[in-house]
Amino acid sequence: MYWVAGFASSRSFVVDLGRNQSPSFGLCGSDERHLFYGYIVAVPVQDFGGIMSGLVSDSWWRKTLYITGGALLAAAAYLLHELLSIRKEQELDSKDAIILHQFSRPKNGVPSLSPFCLKLETYLRMVDLPYQNYFDGSLSSQGKMPWVEYNYEQVCGTEFIIDFLEEKLGVSLNKSLSAQEQAVARAITTMVEEHFYWTIAYCQWVDNVQETQRMLDLPGPLSDLLKWILCQLTGGIVKREMYCHGIGCFTKEEVYTLMEKDMRTLATLLGDKKYIMGPKLSSVDATVFGHLAQAMWTLPGTRPEQLIKGELINLAMYCERIRRKFWPEWFVDLEDFCYDSDNDSSGTPTCLMDLGLFSRTDTLEESDLSLPSHSNTHSHDSDHSGRSLSDSDIEIDGSDVEQVKG
Repeated sequence: MYWVAGFASSRSFVVDLGRNQSPSFGLCGSDERHLFYGYIVAVPVQDFGGIMSGLVSDSWWRKTLYITGGALLAAAAYLLHELLSIRKEQELDSKDAIILHQFSRPKNGVPSLSPFCLKLETYLRMVDLPYQNYFDGSLSSQGKMPWVEYNYEQVCGTEFIIDFLEEKLGVSLNKSLSAQEQAVARAITTMVEEHFYWTIAYCQWVDNVQETQRMLDLPGPLSDLLKWILCQLTGGIVKREMYCHGIGCFTKEEVYTLMEKDMRTLATLLGDKKYIMGPKLSSVDATVFGHLAQAMWTLPGTRPEQLIKGELINLAMYCERIRRKFWPEWFVDLEDFCYDSDNDSSGTPTCLMDLGLFSRTDTLEESDLSLPSHSNTHSHDSDHSGRSLSDSDIEIDGSDVEQVKG
């Protein structure tokens, strides 16, 4: 029979049992020798299993272990599911169908907190291409969002996606633009996406992250914790990428100064025109709208919202014009159209419908008839230049549809 011997004591010690030496004892991390008091314990090895089996012989003990272990496994699986955004959804067939992968809808009624996701979805509506939204949260193979699938081909990057769709489907918003106008449109797109975007991202995910966190829509009992983790991670990524870009080296006031300059530039370029490049839509309008909409509807009380709803009211009219024409299901409170520093309260917005297969042809005519009239309450409103904010300034027509299909 084999036995195991040990010493039980209330103090930590090291036992030095060298050959032909008397036992010496020292405290951990010390070379000093100390007296000790304790008990020598001997246990037969072959009976050790019997002792443990006796501990778990009772059925209640086994059930407790099973229940506790199952609960821990379930909690771990749930956390993994939420953090990695695993969605066990039906596989979508991209045969002759555009599948748009993007972030899930926020709960403030805005289609997306991502300027690029909103840009691309607005573009698809502008060119009247049916598409299927897929809010799976998975990034493209290059780590980009949004991205699309069409006929089993995957394309990421909004500029490359637009080029891809123009080549495959023969649609274009820039047919009426001259070569010089196309160059100007590209310069505006570069300014918005490579400069103005970073100031908006800073305002969303760094300086105004608490409000952004409230807008996120994550289900489950741990949604608040997950939203906090997501915002902290995103904020860290934004600051690191801003620093690599160069704009992150500036102070907060300098970043907002650059933002204001970009917004004033856009307001000057727009002027009194209906769209950026004139009376007809172009792809640059999807870009500008996707970014200005963040300042217009996702940053309450911030400096960009004060600018766009105050001094640069023509940008607000521009955003509202595009919203009404291409997002009939996106409801906003027109009482909050102009910024009022004395009134920070706002009504609860209705949730945006997650339209699965969307075609503007199916909704535009119906939305033209069902749009509520606000002429009685807003016809008297005007900005500093005297321009009216009535519905006549944000009319809806079908000329742009003819432009794309012509």
